[in-house]
Amino acid sequence: MVLPAYIDESTGEITDGEAWVAIASTTLGSDAATVTFTSPADGGSTSWDQFMDLVIVSYTRSDAGSAIRYLHMNFNNSSGARHAVQWLYGDGSAAYASASSGSTSELPIGVVLGGGAAANEFSSTVTHLFDINSGKYKSGITMSAGDSNGDGEVLINAVTWNDQAPITEIDLTTYTDDFVAGCTFSLFGVLPRMVA
Repeated sequence: MVLPAYIDESTGEITDGEAWVAIASTTLGSDAATVTFTSPADGGSTSWDQFMDLVIVSYTRSDAGSAIRYLHMNFNNSSGARHAVQWLYGDGSAAYASASSGSTSELPIGVVLGGGAAANEFSSTVTHLFDINSGKYKSGITMSAGDSNGDGEVLINAVTWNDQAPITEIDLTTYTDDFVAGCTFSLFGVLPRMVA
């Protein structure tokens, strides 16, 4: 059995190593509708049940004809009225705030540039999911930016998944289009501090 990342394999002692542990990363070699991360749940160093938080860094572009699409996220293949989100958005000429609760679709968490943006432009999103193994509703915050032909777009979201289950699967999608080849998604686990 592989020991969790915070246990020294040679001594069996708890260590205070790096707070962030690289769990998985994928760079698409061809277009894909969905990117999925799943906990191995094997007691090993990348098993999600040892982490306090998860962080996802996404570098994205879609095959949509429009310049801007949105990155969406879902947990544990859930369905029904399961999400709440609050948006803060700006594009250099306007800014607005919006909120929704009881959403039945995947959570919108970031900007994704589409085919209407200049060639080779990608957007970036950082998603921080808190206390993923707690018995409470899960919350997170996302920060995203993309430059659609000089019209910079930024988005900050506060999100809630209305479920008490641990997060064991994350699906990322544009909801209607495909991610193009070259998109990169990296998942990190954040450990609790193990020693004083």
